[in-house]
Amino acid sequence: MKKIKPYNSTESKRSQIESMFDDISKRYDNLNQILTFGLHKKWRQRAIDLIDNNPEKILDIATGTADFAIAAKKLNPKSIIGIDISEKMIEIGNKKLKRKNLNNFIRLKIADSQNLPFEDNYFDAITIGFGVRNFEEIEKSISEAYRVLKKDGILLIMEPSTKNNKFLSFLSKFYFEVIVTNIGYLFSKNSSAYNYLSESVKAFIDGETFLKILDEAKFKNCKHLKFSFGIIDLYWAKK
Repeated sequence: MKKIKPYNSTESKRSQIESMFDDISKRYDNLNQILTFGLHKKWRQRAIDLIDNNPEKILDIATGTADFAIAAKKLNPKSIIGIDISEKMIEIGNKKLKRKNLNNFIRLKIADSQNLPFEDNYFDAITIGFGVRNFEEIEKSISEAYRVLKKDGILLIMEPSTKNNKFLSFLSKFYFEVIVTNIGYLFSKNSSAYNYLSESVKAFIDGETFLKILDEAKFKNCKHLKFSFGIIDLYWAKK
C-alpha cells in the first residue's frame, strides 16, 4: 500500500495523523454526520451485531470521539477501553461519555496501535472503525491486535471502499474526491485533512490483500463483507 500522508512534510505519518485529527476534532462529529448522511451509526450497529462471543472486555482502537466504543455497549461487556493518538479527539470523547453517564464504564486513553499498552490475551473483542488506513505500519498494528486478543477473540475492522464495480467505483470516487473534499474544507477550513481522506481511501489495499494480512498475522476464519452496496468494507477475524 502506498503510504499517504495528510501534509507535505518529512514528519512521520503518525505525527501528521495526530496533528490532523487534533486540528479537525471540534468539527469531526458534525462532519461525520453530514458526510455519511447519518449512516455511520447504522454501519457501526451492524458491525457490532457480528461480535457473537459475548465479550467481557472490548478494545476500540483509533476510537476518535468514542462512537464505536459507545455502540459496543449493547453487547453488555464488563469494560470497554478506547485508544487514540489524538489528544483532542480523546478530550471530546471524554466529554461525550460524561454527558451520557458512561465515563465510569468506558475509559479512553492515548495510545498507539503499534505498541498497545496491554498484556497478552487480555481482550475478548477489538473494533477498529475507519482507522486502519491511518496506521503507520498496518502489519505491526494487526499483529499487536492479535497479541492482546484472547483465544477465540474477535477482531472487527470497518473501512470505506472505492473498489466496487465500475459504476459504484465512479460514484465512490466522485463522492470522496468532490463531495467529501469540498464539504470538509467548507466546514473545517483544513483542505489537507479531507484531501487526505479521499487519497487514503483510494490507496487502501483491496479486500483479498487485506485478508492476506490478517491471515499472515495468524487470524483464522477471516471474512470480508460489504455494507451499503459495497461502499463500506467490513473485516471479521478470530484469534
